[in-house]
Amino acid sequence: MGLEDNRLVQRFINVGEKKAGSTSMGIIVGIFAAFGGVLYGYDTGTINGIMAMDYVKKQFPGKDNEFTASETSLIVSILSVGTFFGSLAAPFFSDTLGRKWCLILSSLVVFNIGVVLQTAATDIPLLCAGRAIAGAGVGLISSTIPLYQSEAAPKWIRGAIVSCYQWAITIGIFLAAVFNQATHARNDSGSYRIPIALQFLWSLILGIGMFFLPETPRFYVSKEREDKALEALSKLRKLPSDHPDLVEEYNDIKAAYEFEKEYGKSSWGQVLSSKNHQRKRLATGVLCQAFQQLTGVNFIFYFGTNFFNAAGVDGFVTTLATNIVNVGATVPGILLMEVAGRRNILLGGAAGMSISQLIVAIVGVAASSDSSKKVLVAFSCIFIAFFAATWGPCAWVVIGELFPLRTRAKSVALCTASNWLWNWGIAYATPYMVDKDKGNLGTNVFFIWGGCNFLCFFFAWYLIYETKGLSLEQIDELYEKVPHAWRSQGFIPSEHAFRDDALTDLRSDTKAEAISIEERSV
Repeated sequence: MGLEDNRLVQRFINVGEKKAGSTSMGIIVGIFAAFGGVLYGYDTGTINGIMAMDYVKKQFPGKDNEFTASETSLIVSILSVGTFFGSLAAPFFSDTLGRKWCLILSSLVVFNIGVVLQTAATDIPLLCAGRAIAGAGVGLISSTIPLYQSEAAPKWIRGAIVSCYQWAITIGIFLAAVFNQATHARNDSGSYRIPIALQFLWSLILGIGMFFLPETPRFYVSKEREDKALEALSKLRKLPSDHPDLVEEYNDIKAAYEFEKEYGKSSWGQVLSSKNHQRKRLATGVLCQAFQQLTGVNFIFYFGTNFFNAAGVDGFVTTLATNIVNVGATVPGILLMEVAGRRNILLGGAAGMSISQLIVAIVGVAASSDSSKKVLVAFSCIFIAFFAATWGPCAWVVIGELFPLRTRAKSVALCTASNWLWNWGIAYATPYMVDKDKGNLGTNVFFIWGGCNFLCFFFAWYLIYETKGLSLEQIDELYEKVPHAWRSQGFIPSEHAFRDDALTDLRSDTKAEAISIEERSV
């Protein structure tokens, strides 16, 4: 009996067509790969508390025991510079070495070099160098994990599996807040070195664990290694490689890949091509990741401690509270992914976040009273809850399943790079927006985030297709047959679309050849 037979699972998730064998291994593989999100979240979350530590402010800044706006911008945003370039480099490794080995090398080698430098740092330049290199590792990981998960997971639970990546990110951010809270009062280098060095543990768990997981069958299909593809699919579905259901699934993957090959070899030019609606799909993925950052969520996770302190609230405790909300609220998002669907989740999330942020901005004007402070904290948590249940996980689900196999790795890399580019821009600009000596916006910055979420709603309405319950190959058919996103929820896929197309092409070629032979014989 597989996990798909569980009554609780069936209550929340539409299992759909149940095949022979078990999909439990595919689910376990996808969930374990999600652990890479802990590296991403923890590395992102540590800097928030570390820069608010008294010992760090005495040792690192150039003067006055306070970081300047430029120092804050550099230290926080340099991680995103590394992640941006790491994301762009990911297809080279994931398309040549494979998704599995890309994750192993990026976690055990690249990321750990950055952690070593950060742990050893006693000044800003070395700390920044370490964050940039660790960021490159995070960029490689963040581009590859949704790819690996979407290609390994069964279609009936793929959205929930990829959502677990965001859940792991929230857990990483929460763990960073916990360890920052535990060490921030120390008056020695252990205050920042202990939480930074703990990143070795997360990278070892991911890197060593990946040795025991299979490569994705779709990667092997792209390399035309049929035996390896069948072997990998056999492990994921717990069926012998000659079982009819497994062979049928393999043939669907193979037929879709052969159909895509007609458009030419995979290249960066193909990624930007208009063929197969690739350009439209790329614009959707890039904008989805950009808008995920423009929700303003990382304002809380990067600068929340200092922001809440300035508002007269205990920054460390409030940041810990928002992280608990972030972890907890992601769970209903995972459960709803295959019930409500991607499109409805993004629309509802954008509306909820926009309203919450506008309330924070309005109430923040009178934040000197105790009641207004409570409302500010409460609606900050409500905003985080909406993000965690909607745009947090769903943006990764969208890009993981959006693209055809031929261009998937490169397209996901560009989308992830878009995420990190906006992450960098927000991290770099925010200190200048809120610093008392610069923009001094304070809580007024939430008017900006609220406006951005208003735009998120219209983006989701016009460009997000509903892909719930579809295989990756059926999503290609969806884009071929449905011209507008708001009509996608009524789409019914054909059973073997690309095999039927291939058969039609074969019959046409055979007929043409027969006519040619007949003409020559006359």
